Amino acid sequence: MSTETPVPDGNPGLIGVPTFLVGSVALGLVLVGFVPSSAGSASIPIIATATAFGQAVAAVWATRLNQNAVAAIFGIFTGFWSSYAALVLGLTHNWFGILPADAVRTQELFLGSWLAVIVLLTLATLRLPRAFTILFGLIDLALLLVLLGTAQASTDLTRLGGYTVFAFVSVGAYLFLDAMSQATGGRALPLGAPIRA
Repeated sequence: MSTETPVPDGNPGLIGVPTFLVGSVALGLVLVGFVPSSAGSASIPIIATATAFGQAVAAVWATRLNQNAVAAIFGIFTGFWSSYAALVLGLTHNWFGILPADAVRTQELFLGSWLAVIVLLTLATLRLPRAFTILFGLIDLALLLVLLGTAQASTDLTRLGGYTVFAFVSVGAYLFLDAMSQATGGRALPLGAPIRA
């Protein structure tokens, strides 16, 4: 007689991926200048609620399924999105006592810290299908471009970062279609062989 509790089936990506995508689209639109620079926090209502919350739900769901790598990915992005919302709201409303003269360095600190973690995530997940490596690689590139755009006060680099966001949104959309196809009884979409076995 087995004493192990059976692990239920499920795919946390069904919540995690689309909530990640909606926040990414909103952020990308801000970065490419869809809204004026004075409305830079326009993406925060989506990011602080739907995206950060959806990532947390997906992380908890993955933990319940013993999908540790998936839980780590969604947990990391819970931290990214919720801290991004805190950064923007904090700088806009002076919650943290950061002087306006220090706002750029604060943004650089945020972007550089998260770039380091997401690059580490990218390297740690090279055993996943190639579509995930492409997704994380594009996220790395977007963060780098926005970091450089912030440091150099370059709207061109920031805008390029926004277009890179749309590139990783496209990959994420493909991953969501794969997950939904399988969840509704369809076939899996090809995701590519892992870079590292």
